[in-house]
Amino acid sequence: MEVNVLDSSGKETGAKVQLPDSVFGVEPNDHAIYLDVKQYLANHRQGTHKSKQRNEIAGSTRKLHKQKGTGGARAGSIKSPLFNGGGRIFGPQPRDYSFKLNKKLKEVARKSALSYKAKDNNIVVLDSLTFNEVKTKTYIKLVSDLNVGNEKTLLVLPTLDKNIYLSSRNLKKAKVITADQLSTYDVLNAGKLIITTAAVKTLEEAFAK
Repeated sequence: MEVNVLDSSGKETGAKVQLPDSVFGVEPNDHAIYLDVKQYLANHRQGTHKSKQRNEIAGSTRKLHKQKGTGGARAGSIKSPLFNGGGRIFGPQPRDYSFKLNKKLKEVARKSALSYKAKDNNIVVLDSLTFNEVKTKTYIKLVSDLNVGNEKTLLVLPTLDKNIYLSSRNLKKAKVITADQLSTYDVLNAGKLIITTAAVKTLEEAFAK
């Protein structure tokens, strides 16, 4: 798939880049995408939820009233889950939600997500990109010039550029990552994928291994 290459001002440079079919033109596997996104979200869960059980509640263990003759139900302790302030039955306990996936499956998922973006023409390719200083206004101008200012964007760079990363950090709809950090979730969560020609080559080489 051939795509026109733009400069940072949004103008066509006259060059074209070939998005490799082995990465951007595969038959999407929806189930692989589902599993990879599920793992991504599960691995980000803290799992620190906790409620107190009956044996963890501070309170008297005295029997509330005699066993018989009150006309009411038998009650042994104020810490019973039946009473207000008592322990919670089968409440949440700290746990680890993370799970592992096969490396090949994750690769299929990422390729599928990139192929969906290419199929829907939601990929913008830049010749190169550098910022001389950290300035959020410069990044806002970049996405505005590329006509993607109103959408969630994911900028993929071949290597980390600290000025670009810090310039985008305060923007809710912008995220900057390097090619080796690419995840299925980030690709699908973005409306437009902005990628440099060098990052395209980096991805092709990474998936070829």
